[in-house]
Amino acid sequence: MTITQLNYVLAVAKHKNFTKAAEHSFVTQPTLSMQIQKLEDELSIKIFDRSKKPIELTEVGKKIVAQAKNIVNESDRITDIIDQEKGFIGGEYKIGIIPTIMPTLLPMFLKTFIEKHPKVQLKIKELTTSEIIKQLNDGQIDAGIAATPLTEENLIERPLYYEPFVGYIPKNHRLTDEKTISIADLALEDILLLEDGHCFRDGIINLCSASKNNNPKKFQLESGSFETLIKLADEGLGMTLLPYLHSKQLLKCDVINLKHFNDPKPAREVSLLYHKSELKIQITNALKDTIDNVVRGAIAFHDLNIISPKKKHIL
Repeated sequence: MTITQLNYVLAVAKHKNFTKAAEHSFVTQPTLSMQIQKLEDELSIKIFDRSKKPIELTEVGKKIVAQAKNIVNESDRITDIIDQEKGFIGGEYKIGIIPTIMPTLLPMFLKTFIEKHPKVQLKIKELTTSEIIKQLNDGQIDAGIAATPLTEENLIERPLYYEPFVGYIPKNHRLTDEKTISIADLALEDILLLEDGHCFRDGIINLCSASKNNNPKKFQLESGSFETLIKLADEGLGMTLLPYLHSKQLLKCDVINLKHFNDPKPAREVSLLYHKSELKIQITNALKDTIDNVVRGAIAFHDLNIISPKKKHIL
């Protein structure tokens, strides 16, 4: 049994196809198939049910794959220890970022990070929170950036910043003349929401649950982007809430429609997530330091009076 064979097994388990697994492993399909067959013969079991389309794991194969992930991670840890000992910050690093954070945060830190750490090859994916959790646990990505707390047993959460919510309230809305707004002013039937699956949506619903102004919605309308929600609000279909950093990117004609919350402001905690195995921790630390430095100038979070992230009003 070799680490290479286990990597081939994991590739087939992921892609459910020998040809695709071989392509992603940079070997020929006969070579990959031969090595997996050799491992199966050595163990006297079948890891894959080749009669199924797509290929499926056998029951014992599922157990082998779970253990193979641990073994491969531990073997990677040896290389990681050597890199840390040498002070080397480089190599491939995969990170997932949720959709409501990626458009604003990524442009803030990416150029600075790659200039400071040119030997790191970043691979960045836009993923939902549930996808980030799954891929971190499966070893498919090295880190994630998402709203927390998540309290996942195998993951470490390191807060990066606290981002207040900002109201976008167009002309002729019932709150237009208010200088600031409060949670008590919110009404769920009046708020345009992101589509289901976005944790920012869940945070808004939690906020509205603290208000008594809740009646059935007159229509169902959900979108996947803040830009669409803003345009719909401008058409008189309601108001919406935005993350603070997103509000900083609005056009001047839209900025006049922003309303800040009274203290304490509702906010979301944004954290860097990674597995407890702490593989590539030197790159993770470098990434956190870079984000800390660029965000500090954009959000003076030490001066913010916000609701505690442990309470239900925090996303």
